[in-house]
Amino acid sequence: MENDVLAALWAADGPLPARRVRERLTGDLAYTTVLTILSRLHDKGMVVRHREGRGYVYEPARDEASHTAQRMRSLLEGIPDREAVLARFVSELSAQDEHVLHQLLSEHGGHGEGERRKR
Repeated sequence: MENDVLAALWAADGPLPARRVRERLTGDLAYTTVLTILSRLHDKGMVVRHREGRGYVYEPARDEASHTAQRMRSLLEGIPDREAVLARFVSELSAQDEHVLHQLLSEHGGHGEGERRKR
């Protein structure tokens, strides 16, 4: 459900109150459930909230690409054989995604963010 709420916020043109987030979700979630999800996302630092009137409006703390990249990085950090996971990931890319990845690696000199920070 957290991912659905984040997706609704990413698709919005700006911050949304909880009732508007609820309207954008599929299913029939109770308003209080949406408030609980937003509160938990706020506690985790995944959304920010601003006072508007008597309530809050919510927006993602990061864009979708940054959020997804952070999740991928977190998953890799917990794997003892990162090389095997990365090899499998690359082997399952479409030709177009593989081309994009090659371009990005070339632009960054073959080093990721972590490698540039170590220098």
